[in-house]
Amino acid sequence: MNLLLRTLSAPRAAALAIALTCALSAAPVLAADPPPPPQAVLDDFAQQTAKTYHLDADQILATLAQAHYRQSIVNAMSRPAEAVKTWKQYRPIFVTRARIAAGRAFFAAHRKELQKVQDATGVPAELICAIIGVETGYGGNTGSYRVLDALYTLAFWYPRSGDPAKAQKEDDRQAFFRDQLAQLFALAHEQHFAVTGLTGSYAGAMGWGQFMPSSYRQYAVDGDGDGHIDLFGGSMPDLFASVANYFVANGWQKGQPVAVPAIHDPATIAFAPDDFTPKYSLADLEQKGYKPKFSLGQPMLGSLLTLDGADGMEDWIVFQNFYSITRYNRSPMYAMAVYQLAEAIAGKDPDVPAP
Repeated sequence: MNLLLRTLSAPRAAALAIALTCALSAAPVLAADPPPPPQAVLDDFAQQTAKTYHLDADQILATLAQAHYRQSIVNAMSRPAEAVKTWKQYRPIFVTRARIAAGRAFFAAHRKELQKVQDATGVPAELICAIIGVETGYGGNTGSYRVLDALYTLAFWYPRSGDPAKAQKEDDRQAFFRDQLAQLFALAHEQHFAVTGLTGSYAGAMGWGQFMPSSYRQYAVDGDGDGHIDLFGGSMPDLFASVANYFVANGWQKGQPVAVPAIHDPATIAFAPDDFTPKYSLADLEQKGYKPKFSLGQPMLGSLLTLDGADGMEDWIVFQNFYSITRYNRSPMYAMAVYQLAEAIAGKDPDVPAP
């Protein structure tokens, strides 16, 4: 640039210099990554993890030295889809003709393995397929973030809103991800994984079923009996058995419904329960103005879910099996999307009672 300025007349050179200075000052400045956690914090994390899981603290520190902060992960965690979308916007993302067709093809390709798991656990094969379909598009997109980077970022830089009312929840979430980072080291040791080679979602979930490290350690099952649990596509028996076991461990009830459409008496006040724990009898819900669209033929405990659908407000009575799905992902919209995708894969209509 200096050579260019020397070849111009003084007025033109001055004007060009001013223009370039203005352009540079107007250019966006990329935020620098935050400084790494204090060494004392990392040392304490490594020591506690090593003590809890009988690992080598120096090896943990050496691995953490290879971890990287990712601003894109903080951005993604600050804006999950469930927080900004209504049901009429959320449902079309997951319950599509393409995903239904792909789910039926996936079911057909693995029918024998799926049926074996269904018979053993009572978890419908179509539900196992739907989970895999919603989580990763039947293994097509398992995430491109290094799990180490994702959990490292969220363990030490979980995003903060600045809202005092949310501070405790944000502290709890950071503690959760710090625990997941510790359990990642334990998982890698137990399953002989290379920590730096694992990839997954921005939240650190892994494999075709998107298991967090703690869920992998707690619920994953060696379905093929080879002494190793592979949820990354190398063993369909491991994958199917592990997804089913997740539901069984969280109270899945064989042969019982997930949810049924409800009819709301407009003369009653709308009811919004605190959560989806099945603690209301059908009689309780009817007193509040809600009854099943069709007879269930048995007394059951449930809760109520109201969604803003494409054709207006939808009321659903949801049961223990719906609650079990919410243990996989706490969002009720996620659970309903999985349920409706499963019904579609099986060729059922969730608005019609099973024969």
